[in-house]
Amino acid sequence: MYCFFIGLFAGTVSTAIMTLTEIPSWKKWGLHGVFEWHENQAIISYLFRLSDNKKIHFIGIFFLHFLNGILAGIAFSFIVSLFNFSAIVILLPLLGILYGFILWILTLIPIHKPITGFSPWNHPLGHQPALASLSGHIIYGFILGLIISFMR
Repeated sequence: MYCFFIGLFAGTVSTAIMTLTEIPSWKKWGLHGVFEWHENQAIISYLFRLSDNKKIHFIGIFFLHFLNGILAGIAFSFIVSLFNFSAIVILLPLLGILYGFILWILTLIPIHKPITGFSPWNHPLGHQPALASLSGHIIYGFILGLIISFMR
């Protein structure tokens, strides 16, 4: 149960920090420049049959964004609890970086084009949104690992 609450807290804080790093991308490129937000907008529009695609549904976007981040934080907390990493404090943030990269590769990249219609590799805005998205996930993982390493 302790792992659950550590993951819940760490996932929430990590997602909040990741979200802050995504604001410059949103200001520069709009919704299409933040892969996670664009996907969440498409999902919310589909689920609630919202016809106005130009209106950004921030509540739905951030609800899904934080839900994903919290669930991933809980999963990471349980995964690292299976091993004894307490002797090396820096190891968990490094594992968190790897975890953020794996999340990006396994959960974001495969679904981005089917959900949004935009390829992450051949995006109309170039490669910068993909790099911004990847860096957000790397930051998420680093913060996640850092928080969990100090709470264990």
